[in-house]
Amino acid sequence: MDFSNQTLVTQFVFLGFSTITHGQIYLILVFLAIYLVTILGNLMIISLILVDSHLHSPMYFFLSHLSCLDVCYSTVTVPKILASLLLQRHSISYNHCFAQMFFLMAFSGSECWLLAIMAYDRYAAICQPLRYSHIMSPHVCMQAAIFIWIWGFLDSSVHTALASKLHFCGDNHIHHIFCDLPPLLKIACGDIYANQITTHIATVFAGLTPFLFIVISYLCILASILRIRCNSGRQKAFSTCSSHMLVVILYFGNGLLNYNQPSSGYSLEIDTLISTMYCIVTPMLNPLIYSLRNKEVKGALRKVLEGIRRI
Repeated sequence: MDFSNQTLVTQFVFLGFSTITHGQIYLILVFLAIYLVTILGNLMIISLILVDSHLHSPMYFFLSHLSCLDVCYSTVTVPKILASLLLQRHSISYNHCFAQMFFLMAFSGSECWLLAIMAYDRYAAICQPLRYSHIMSPHVCMQAAIFIWIWGFLDSSVHTALASKLHFCGDNHIHHIFCDLPPLLKIACGDIYANQITTHIATVFAGLTPFLFIVISYLCILASILRIRCNSGRQKAFSTCSSHMLVVILYFGNGLLNYNQPSSGYSLEIDTLISTMYCIVTPMLNPLIYSLRNKEVKGALRKVLEGIRRI
């Protein structure tokens, strides 16, 4: 196909909130509240882990990385959404769109493997308690953390580099609320075969593989818990996994809906709701889940609040 006479696309227009003509001020307030809770909640988790020595363990080391990813993940999308709603301009420049997509995919890919490593940490703690300190040594934890971040950015670099070669034949309307690869592929003209193949491969390595790793880890954990004879021991072992299990269900469940749409696609309203849940609401819920369901985190928070009260 000859693209020489095609209109050069310099910006994209989001259609996600185009159907909402009234009450946008309430939408702005809701998104602002979600963003503030996300930032403050995750920064609280990171701060508690840094200042409380009782939280200096592999599980909380990885939890601090999860909170950092959630802060970054939310910051990539929400401020732009707030600015668009406030200024009534639902457009984004070509370069900013690709930058948003790059960081969004980088943090998303990193979080998938981080949740898998956190599941392995719980497996080592419950199924291999005598070897836990060796399996999850500080050196191993640091290597795992480096792998998580490098993997996310390498994976995103490949997708972004391939997407930058796409042509957009005048249609710059994205049926979404932020820039992501699937909606960009829908409006691209020309051959997108390489992008689709790369996306399928990445889905296996960045989505399916860590998810299966989590499932296998929890099957081993369940088998180990069932061998514990006393109920209190079972409850204690299960309580150390419940928060992580809930986060995994939320993240991969919303991710499945967001990235594995039916061939006909969702309606614009449903797609907007699913995208909001996946990229905006889930990062807010993670610190709430860990702070409300974790005794050690609640204990650390109480100590900090008591120290502030004494001052």
